[in-house]
Amino acid sequence: MKILFIRHGLTAGNIEKRYIGRTDEPLCSEGIAQLQELKLPSCETIVCSPMKRCIQTAEILFPHSGYLTAEELRECDFGDFEGMNYNELSHNADYQKWIDSGGTLPFPKGEAPEDFRRRYVKDFEDIVKSLGGAASVAFVVHGGTIMSILEKYAVPHRDYFDWHCENGHGYVCRWNGSELEITEKI
Repeated sequence: MKILFIRHGLTAGNIEKRYIGRTDEPLCSEGIAQLQELKLPSCETIVCSPMKRCIQTAEILFPHSGYLTAEELRECDFGDFEGMNYNELSHNADYQKWIDSGGTLPFPKGEAPEDFRRRYVKDFEDIVKSLGGAASVAFVVHGGTIMSILEKYAVPHRDYFDWHCENGHGYVCRWNGSELEITEKI
């Protein structure tokens, strides 16, 4: 199965380097323009996070395809950090603890990294299993979703943060039922 992982297009919060998790923010005009320049192969099935920014991205990139939304692929809950950026959080003791942990502590009043990573991987597994013999699928999701799935399944193995991709970019992979081979970077 060919799988495309595409991070949603740019939002105003992305430009301002804000933690935008549960805020259902739309794409900004720069994000829309960037996506309109992309040429991607068609896919049999399109799967999106239910967040506005992912749905808008899918509609721009795959205008003649329907899409399925997968609730468990929604962005993580950044809790008290939601909507803020590094400068606004720089004197926050909880933020400093989170940074010092290498991002392993739970977000205060939000999700724990191991919980959202497990959620993304499980939903990915459930979706590809349910698609059975599909030849191709595109996942239009969040950066953390892509990073979690590739950390778990990509060969050769790389750590979570090594799979970071910019907005409107991602990876083309081959799925053999247990591993993802990266064939192209988008």
